[in-house]
Amino acid sequence: MMAQTLTRRALQACVKRIRESAYGRTINSISPCFLCKGHSSSSNLVLTSISIDITRSFHLSSSFNAIKEFILSDIGEGIREVQVLEWFVKEGEKIAQFDPVCEVKSDKASVTITCRFDGIIRKLHYDVDETAQVGKPLLDIEVDKIKDAPTDHVDDVEEVPSSTHQTIKGSKVLATPAVRRLAMENTIDLGDIQGTGKDGRILKEDVLIHLEGATQHLTEIAPLPEQPVPNKSKSTPVSRVAEQSPAIVRPVLGKDRTEPIKGITKAMVKVMSEALTIPHFGYYDELDLSNLVQLRKEIKYVAEKRGIKLSYMPIFIKAASMALTDFPILNSSLDSKCQHITYKASHNIGLAMDTPEGLTVPNVKNVQSLSILEIAGELNRLQSLGSAGKLGSSDLSNGTFSLSNIGTIGGTYARPIIHPPQVAIGALGKIQVLPRYDYHGNLIKAHIMNVSWSADHRVIDGATMARFSNKWKELIENPSKMILDLK
Repeated sequence: MMAQTLTRRALQACVKRIRESAYGRTINSISPCFLCKGHSSSSNLVLTSISIDITRSFHLSSSFNAIKEFILSDIGEGIREVQVLEWFVKEGEKIAQFDPVCEVKSDKASVTITCRFDGIIRKLHYDVDETAQVGKPLLDIEVDKIKDAPTDHVDDVEEVPSSTHQTIKGSKVLATPAVRRLAMENTIDLGDIQGTGKDGRILKEDVLIHLEGATQHLTEIAPLPEQPVPNKSKSTPVSRVAEQSPAIVRPVLGKDRTEPIKGITKAMVKVMSEALTIPHFGYYDELDLSNLVQLRKEIKYVAEKRGIKLSYMPIFIKAASMALTDFPILNSSLDSKCQHITYKASHNIGLAMDTPEGLTVPNVKNVQSLSILEIAGELNRLQSLGSAGKLGSSDLSNGTFSLSNIGTIGGTYARPIIHPPQVAIGALGKIQVLPRYDYHGNLIKAHIMNVSWSADHRVIDGATMARFSNKWKELIENPSKMILDLK
């Protein structure tokens, strides 16, 4: 009886040792502990058998895997931080090499980050709309070695649902981080809103309309305050009636909020702060576009047959390039110390563009070598990317001269701000039909547009700016002259 009790205690001690040491390791045999040394070989065999069974039960393939930190690499142009726009993965999800991980946005462009490993997502270090630092971990990935292990030892992975996106019947809601924040602050479910943007994207206006409708509904169902019945036998002064009338409590839409400056707005702060150091020289003029309006009516149908939308802007850009050929100082750049001027060979003319993300200035490369239809096709491409927030860094960099078509929104004159290191920019007003006198003194209807130029007065004098404007104006007012010099 004592021997059996001792053997039982020895077995319990061995089991305890195996449990403490066998997790994650395969043990084929184990020596008897000090309690069972000297006992029969049958006891040793029993212990060995038990140890094998127990170690098999403790065999976990996941313990072989290593956690790797996915470092956010440098995406170029000195960018040190980006904003996380959207995650394409969830914690606990399997991922393969080259699969998209997330979309981030710098102050210049949007970039899709792809995975470098096969494995399982274990941790996302940032939420949507947070700022990620270049060189810091973006997420943690458990390197996938499960495929090398037996299938009966593979542990099931429980997927953790993501809380960073709202869904409509299983499909993801398309909305910018600013729109999501507006909805969250007003406790609005984006799934209840029908988006009017491209591909059903929910715009800021959609949220505001939804919020206004909800407020109006609450106002309609709220009981009206009881009004006192006036006594016709006695007249009451108007001032006393006003004092007795109860004040109408109106619902407050939204609330004050403070948010960090980031993305395109942060880039604009930086550029405009640099522009404050530039002494701007302003020059304004008026153009008669009557001939150009007639020409566009004749050629826009030709462009439409080729699948190109032709506006006035491609003609304005081409005329600017032709004028820059005669005045190359306006297509130059000035270094930060104002010691050197670089004359640019390429006419990369930028167009200030109002996008859902803010003001951007993509540019058409090598305008001097393009036809008007080619410029129009490139503008169509840039406008489509800008509306979708997909402009790349190559579209936004290396501009040499800029135009701002503020007239599409409204206004006649403006004071455009130079985009450093450029030295000149023009702003175009809206086209208006106004009365003017022709060369014979007859009163006629004319299509008038105003232009506002700004130049860096450190390197460009007023006479040069005026001569450039006159050359550009001559080409615009007489588009037939452009044909003689088109290349």
